[in-house]
Amino acid sequence: MQTIRIKAPSSDTGRDPGDPPIRHEDALPLLAGMAVAVGAVGAMLALTDIESPLRAPFTLFFLLAAPGGAIAAALKGLDPWGRIISSVSGAVAVNLLVAQAMLALHMWSVRGGVAALTVIGSLIYLLVLVRRLRRRTPKRRTS
Repeated sequence: MQTIRIKAPSSDTGRDPGDPPIRHEDALPLLAGMAVAVGAVGAMLALTDIESPLRAPFTLFFLLAAPGGAIAAALKGLDPWGRIISSVSGAVAVNLLVAQAMLALHMWSVRGGVAALTVIGSLIYLLVLVRRLRRRTPKRRTS
């Protein structure tokens, strides 16, 4: 009779022992860049009316990420989970308000909605940038 032994998992990860550990914070710029690229592709697919199977999910991502990212930038003082929940609910609220206004004015169109949300998200983010720049400028004393 032969005994079959289970090998312990290899501790070889393909990295040198002297390499610094990989941190999750290092991946955030990469994820942010990917999110911007997916959102931009979604906006372009919706604005140019190109038929693609990726059009609906990428456009939906843009519709939630554009105002949500701007609102998240404005809420920098909150803890991460509160910021995520507030920005997602704010993005849904902005989307609903734009859709309701377009329906009430009988101006409904997909392109118009994407353009309106692009403008609103850009304005919110621009206001955040202006507020941050005002805080950085040195205050001059006249005496």
